[in-house]
Order: sequence, then C-alpha cells, then structure tokens
Amino acid sequence: MRTYDLTPLFRSTIGFDRLNSLLDAAFGEDGQNGYPPYNIEKVGEDAYRITMAVAGFGEKDLSIVAQESMLVISGRLQGDANGNGDASRYLHRGIASRAFERKFSLADHIKVTGASLVNGLLHVDLVREVPEAKKPRQIQITTKPVKEPQTIEAKSAA
Repeated sequence: MRTYDLTPLFRSTIGFDRLNSLLDAAFGEDGQNGYPPYNIEKVGEDAYRITMAVAGFGEKDLSIVAQESMLVISGRLQGDANGNGDASRYLHRGIASRAFERKFSLADHIKVTGASLVNGLLHVDLVREVPEAKKPRQIQITTKPVKEPQTIEAKSAA
C-alpha cells in the first residue's frame, strides 16, 4: 500500500487544515522552488500568519495581492541590493536578491488583515471570517398539540 505525504499540499494552502483528516494523498511537488523560505502558523482558532524571510527587500520592493481565493506575494528589487543604484562588484554574494513570486491558495472566508516587515521578515496576518448566514445555527424543536380527528355524522335519508 502506498502512503502519501500531505506536506506539499499544506505548504501553499491556508485554512484547509480541516481537510487533513479527509485527504490521504498529495501528488507531486508544489512546483515552486524554496526561495524565499517561509513559515505558515496557526496563531489562533481562526487566525493564521505567513512569515517569509525577505532579507534585503524593503517595503517598496514587495507586493502583496489578495484576490478571491489566491494570495500572491512577490518581490523585485528596485536598483541593486545596496539600494544606492551603483553597479557593485561582489567578491561574495550570499544574500539572495532575485525576484520571486509565491502563491498561496486560501480557503473560503480567509481574509488578509495586515502585513508588516520587521528585521527582514515579512509577516502576513490572515483570519477566517465566516459570515453570520454561513455559521451553523441551532434550530428549536417545538411540539404542536395533536388535533382530535374530526368525525362526520351522516344522517340517513328516510
């Protein structure tokens, strides 16, 4: 019997953690390289956070777009990595500064609530906001009095 690892599926989806018990298999890789590295964490009952390591990128170099059920985070440096516009000659370049685009599939009712860039880490906060009409509701059961059966008396014709 084959066993499948669900990790590739959960690398790029948010809010589908309830499907873990329903899904047994993930097929293939997510098609994206490992740059930039990131974490997805559940920080509350209905709250999530994506933390992405974007050393060298500033706020103007990053773009976050949420559209329907997709979140796209991309980065492209404006000028060189030093930010001074000079064409530098590196003896060693260990800090990656290549452009990237990372896509995440969002479950229904997942909304992006904010983003912050702190110490080279981009934090994107998400929350599941289920509309009141979609939430489960308790239905009251009431008992109605049983009606007595009606009898029709027939008169005989004489």
